[in-house]
Amino acid sequence: MSDHWHSNRTQVDWTCMALAQGRTINHMDEIGEVKGWRLGAIIHNLRRKYHWPIETEYKGPERIAHYRLPKRTDWRVLEFPRSAKAVRQSLKTADSEAQNSPRDATGDVQDG
Repeated sequence: MSDHWHSNRTQVDWTCMALAQGRTINHMDEIGEVKGWRLGAIIHNLRRKYHWPIETEYKGPERIAHYRLPKRTDWRVLEFPRSAKAVRQSLKTADSEAQNSPRDATGDVQDG
């Protein structure tokens, strides 16, 4: 069997990217952005198998789970699932581009 399918964008890939970027996500985000239905299972695996320190907050009368990483979590120390290995490279590239962008006196990236 070919390993090629692991490089395709998956629900796991989306979840890892969203969390590593500091987003708070819920099941409706997953449905809307990647047409997924297994966010709870993905979160469970990231916690148990890969030791991600994911926090859960239940909101609203429906008690919908909202997931996030603690604010000071460094994605560089996280272990990524096989199907989300490309996320690490995407994050590295984004970091590198942000560090090389010219900034104004306030620290904001200048358009140019």
